[in-house]
This record gives sequence, structure tokens and C-alpha cells, in this order.
Amino acid sequence: MDFFSILTLFGGLAMFLYGMQVMGDGLAKVSGGKLERILENLTSNPIKAVLLGAGVTAVIQSSSATTVMVVGFVNSGIMRLSQAVGIIMGANIGTTATSWILSLAGIESENFFIRLLKPTSFAPVLALIGIVLLMFVKNQKKKDIGTIMIGFAVLMFGMESMSGAVKPLADVPEFTNILTAFSNPILGVLAGTVLTAIIQSSSASVGILQALCMTGAVSYSVALPIIMGQNIGTCVTALLSAIGANKNAKRAAMVHLYFNLIGTIIFMCGFYIINAAISFPFMGEAASPAGIAVLHSTFNIVATMLLLPFSKMLEKLACLTIRDKKEDVEISAEDQEFMILESRFLEKPAFAVEQSRNAARKMAQDSHKALFTAIALVDNYSAEDVSRVERMESKVDRYEDELGTYLVKLSHKDLSQADSQSLSIMLHCIGDFERISDHAVNIMESAQELAQKGLHFSAKAKAELNVLENAVRDIVDTAYTVFDEQNVQLAEKIEPLEEVVDELCKEVKRRHVQRLRAEECTIEMGFILSDITTSLERIADHCSNIGVCVTQVREDLYDTHSHLDTVKDAAFYHEIESVRKKYQLP
Repeated sequence: MDFFSILTLFGGLAMFLYGMQVMGDGLAKVSGGKLERILENLTSNPIKAVLLGAGVTAVIQSSSATTVMVVGFVNSGIMRLSQAVGIIMGANIGTTATSWILSLAGIESENFFIRLLKPTSFAPVLALIGIVLLMFVKNQKKKDIGTIMIGFAVLMFGMESMSGAVKPLADVPEFTNILTAFSNPILGVLAGTVLTAIIQSSSASVGILQALCMTGAVSYSVALPIIMGQNIGTCVTALLSAIGANKNAKRAAMVHLYFNLIGTIIFMCGFYIINAAISFPFMGEAASPAGIAVLHSTFNIVATMLLLPFSKMLEKLACLTIRDKKEDVEISAEDQEFMILESRFLEKPAFAVEQSRNAARKMAQDSHKALFTAIALVDNYSAEDVSRVERMESKVDRYEDELGTYLVKLSHKDLSQADSQSLSIMLHCIGDFERISDHAVNIMESAQELAQKGLHFSAKAKAELNVLENAVRDIVDTAYTVFDEQNVQLAEKIEPLEEVVDELCKEVKRRHVQRLRAEECTIEMGFILSDITTSLERIADHCSNIGVCVTQVREDLYDTHSHLDTVKDAAFYHEIESVRKKYQLP
């Protein structure tokens, strides 16, 4: 094996690993976070957990990615540790799908249709289709499918390059001697563990082993312990991910390690005891890519069948390893709520966007509750409701800080067009939610002043204020629905409402001046009324911002002034007249 063969080997390895990464990312992108949501909504049924874990991992082509997601779910409180055990076992089965795909490289036949199954035959076709979709199709989903195809083609070309580069090694005695050393079960397991820990992918390390099998120098006695070690090495990714996580998340990572470690010990002890008794004839034969896939699947399926009934014991073992301490502080319900913004989810951007949407919805709900609790205080003052408004406003402030930071991190990831639009809308709108909750506090303070000084609005002022409050309630409900559903059609209802709220605010202030001149009201009451109406007017402005933002992002219009000019057509003024009739001052 000369210098140029070594270059080809490393080039093939680079293509193989890159192709696997591109394909996995493309599959995760196309799923749009749906696979992760399936895991999130999982029931506690262990068999269902195993099947879902296997299915999701087979699609995203990475047991490490699934396990890291599970660690994130447990850390954020979305999933219990008991639910995580089944998914982790299923992930080990799902990862064997890659080895079966790669085993196609070992197909040897003169039959035309069978040769079509060989990756060297269909990978170029996939690459061609993929590049056409990427370069000439505008639909983002089709582009993502093109990315998957190209990723798969690159992976297969890398596999072929590696196989071709290592073929001459079959005639090198030193290489054969090194491989013979790995037939020692302990050395083989260590080699498989180290290799997988370095590249952090059992699928990739199994692929490398399958490429080496093409030399014909790798026997089953060498391949078996290496495969066992590869299952242990893949735990490193989850263990690293659990650093800095809570105790249950660390326990989830330990369950992954114990499952593979105990499974490997039981399988190898049983296998080598039986082999010593009856001596399996295939152990000395040269391993094939398909044979590697069989061994990989058999081990993971058998280990799952053996250990699934003892999943509670695995859970207890993890709890004994990561113990609770007396000084451990209980996480408050509010802190738990913010943990859905898990940094581990950033590795699956589509799901991270979905979690951000959930957080933004909760922020909007708290802002909404704070506002209307504050408005109710004007007529029915309550010290308890004052505290509620303050707590909700503080929570909304925290959401703006934590969600804003999370969204900025997420904006640097590779997102689909739809997710990118959702992220832009959230980044723009969370500031409006926060400002609305600030105005809620202003209204609450006005209600406090009324209560502390024993002041009351006149019957006329109260009736006028109620009409204005109802109009604001309408625009807030509409704007929040527009944000939640990203409904551009409904957004058209906001601007007419905002115009009418502005008119109502001016008219309420004008009428107050008239009552002041007639000495039917006081200047002090006028200041409080002015503060309340100003807050309500600004709340309507923020609702307008939300509607404009959703429309602009969804329709790729970024000039606010020109957008507002275009919406002011005959239908707009007709809608204003309809709203005016609905909200007429008495």
C-alpha cells in the first residue's frame, strides 16, 4: 500500500463521514421536527418506546443523535427517565439500518437487476437527481430531498474509495497480523470502543469495518468483538452531552452505557461459551458486509429482548450511580418551564424551532393574562391580582431574555424556509409581547392609585373606557391568534382595529376635557384616565407590529410604510366603518 493509496483511504473516509452527516441532517430537516415530537409525546409503554426509538433512529441514521435528544428531553422534564430507557434500547436497533444499506456494497452478481442494487450503480443516479433538485428547483422541501440524495451518494462513493484503497492490504502480512490480534475479544472490544468514541458514530465505525471486510482479510472472529466495542463507544456522545445536565439526564446517559456494557458482557460470555463447546465454523471465515450487518442487528435485538424486562433495574442502577444528595435544590415549576429551551435541541434545529414556538406561545399567554388581569383591576381592585400581574410581567421579561438568546443561537443553524420565517416572526414579536406586559403594569399602577386614593371614574367615563377596553381586547386577541397561527388573512383585521382604537383614545380624552370644563371631573382623574388610554393605545400599536411582522415575513415584504400603504384600499376603509359601528362611545 503506497502513499497515494493512503491518501485515497483518508479521502474516502472523509467523504464517507461527510456524506453520513449531510444525509442525516437532510433527513432531520425534511422531518421538520415531527420525529422528535413523536418521541416527546411518547406513552410509557416500553415496547412502543423501543419501536419508536428504532424507527426514529433508522430515519435520522444516528443512535447518538437520538440518545442526545433523549438526554435533552429528560433534562427539560419533557420525558421521564422510565420512558427514556425504551427509546435508548430502540435507538440501538435503529442504528443497524445503516449497516444494512452499506452491505449492498458487497453485492456480487452478473445479473443486471441485482447489479442495479449495488451502490456504485444507483449512487450516481441519486447524485444526478439530487444536484438537479438543489440547483434548479425552488421548493425548499425538494431541495432538502436533493441534499439527502447527494449525502447518500457521497457516503457510498466514500465507501467505495475506502474499499478500493484497503484491498491491497489483504496481501500485506503485517496488516493481517494486526487484525489477528483483534480476534482476542478484549482487544477487539477496546479497538471498536476507541474507534467509535473518536468519530462518535457507531454507524460510521461499522461502515469502516464493512469497508475493511472487502479485503477478505477480516474474519468473523475479528469482526465480532469490534462490533461489540462499537456499541459501547457510541455511548460517549450521550455521556458528553449529559455534562452540565440535571441528575435524571445524566442517568439517561448512564442507562445507555449500562445497556450496551451489560448487553456486550452477556452476549460475549454466552457466545464464546457456546463457541468453546461446539466451535462455530463461520468464525474463521472472511466476514462480508452483509455478515457484519447480521452480527450488528443480532446483537442489538438480542440485547434488547434480554434487558427490556429488566429496564426498571437499569433505571435503578443509573440512580445508584448518580445519587440524589440532601443539598440538591428542587427545581421550581417556573425554572422547569424554561428548560424546554434546551441547548441540546439546537443540534436538531427543526425541533428547536418547535420548542421555541411553544415557549413563545407561553410567553404570549402570560402577556395576555397580565394585560387583562390589569384591566380588570380598574373596576375591581385586588391586592392578590396586583401580585399576579407583577409575577407574570417578570416571567414575560425572563422569556424575552432567554428565548431571545436561544433564537439568536438557532438563527446560525441550517433551517428550512418555513422554520426560518417562524424564527424571524418570533424574534420580532417577543419584544411586542414584553412591551404589552409592561403596559399591563402601567395600567395596574393606575388602578393602584385609584384604590389608594379612593377615587372612582364617573359613570360616563367608565362606560367610555369599557368600550375602549373591549376594542383593545378584540385587537389583542386577533394579534395573538395571528402570531400563533401565522395567519396572514386574519392579520388584515388588525390595522382597521388599530385605527379605531386610536380614534377612541382621542375621543375619550376630548370628552374628558369637556367634563373638566363643566367641572364634572377633576384634573387628577384626568391624569389617571390619560395614563390608561395612552397604555391601551400603545398596546394596539404593538398588536399592529405583530400583524405587520407576520404579513411581511410570510410574503417577503420588508418595507413597513409601503406595506401599510398597500393595505389601505377600499376594503380597508369598509372594515374601519364596520369596526366603528361595533365600538361606538355612548
